[in-house]
Amino acid sequence: MAQNISLTRYLVEQQRVDGKIPSQLRLLLEVVARACKSISMAVNKGDLGGVLGSAGSENVQGEVQKKLDIIANEVLIEANEWGGHLAAMASEEMDSIYVVPNRYPQGEYLLLFDPLDGSSNIDVNVSIGTIFSVLLKPEGHPGVQESDFLQAGSKQVAAGYCIYGPQTTLVLTVGDGVAMFTLDREQGSFVLTQENLRIPADTKEFSINMSNMRHWDAPVKRYIDECLAGTEGPRDKDFNMRWIASMVTDVHRILMRGGIFMYPWDKREPEKAGKLRLMYEANPMSWLVEQAGGMATNGRERILDLQPGKLHERVSVMLGSKNEVERVTRYHDPV
Repeated sequence: MAQNISLTRYLVEQQRVDGKIPSQLRLLLEVVARACKSISMAVNKGDLGGVLGSAGSENVQGEVQKKLDIIANEVLIEANEWGGHLAAMASEEMDSIYVVPNRYPQGEYLLLFDPLDGSSNIDVNVSIGTIFSVLLKPEGHPGVQESDFLQAGSKQVAAGYCIYGPQTTLVLTVGDGVAMFTLDREQGSFVLTQENLRIPADTKEFSINMSNMRHWDAPVKRYIDECLAGTEGPRDKDFNMRWIASMVTDVHRILMRGGIFMYPWDKREPEKAGKLRLMYEANPMSWLVEQAGGMATNGRERILDLQPGKLHERVSVMLGSKNEVERVTRYHDPV
């Protein structure tokens, strides 16, 4: 791999190869990356910038918002609304869609994002991140409406996340593998550091919130019990558990070294299909994982095949190393 390939150069070269990235999509991804740099700066300032703590409000899901949740949401909207490549945006932090104002030209793309995943970790200096997904606006629809966003994850044209940790790292797919870029703070640009990330098919690590064990469905409990039994159990190997309570951070670890991440349906809120949001979290992360050779299901079906019925739909998530995801999905099969 050549040294010091910037994100812009990478995208331009991808655009030249069989037109994999249309020019407007390239511009959109560059703007999202610039917005993530701004969010990274706010995160890094922490208490010095007066951005820590609760904002004293709730989002559409009834979750308490942090100050940085609101700041990150505003940064992404303001950075993307005027460029002419977007028709509308949707965010985990907003009740409904945000249509590009009439004073700006409208493009053909739709942007969805979780502006700051892992908010509970903000005040304790644990890695958090921004997750994003890009869709094409359906043709022949006048204006923009919420139903335009209700597309299966398989329809995504780009997806990625930016993780704010010891390094600020951008991970991206446009449907041709997964590339990773690291922010060079001296140069102020994202530089390509890894291409064609691959998740090993086998693993000895699982990631799940064990405190919810008593609420799990039987297939999930069976899978975890077998992992905990170690070399004396049916898996004949010892497993380690990792849980950060920030999906972007847990998934990043899996992309780097393998593992399985699970946030399953449980009996606390049986009427909900799961905890995580299908369109802002599960779809982009599932596509990244699949592009890296992994697998992602809701326990029964491929996540990217699910047809969303509403903007803030929730879903059960099991993703990561292929053989482990296949196993826990098989346990859900009633046959």
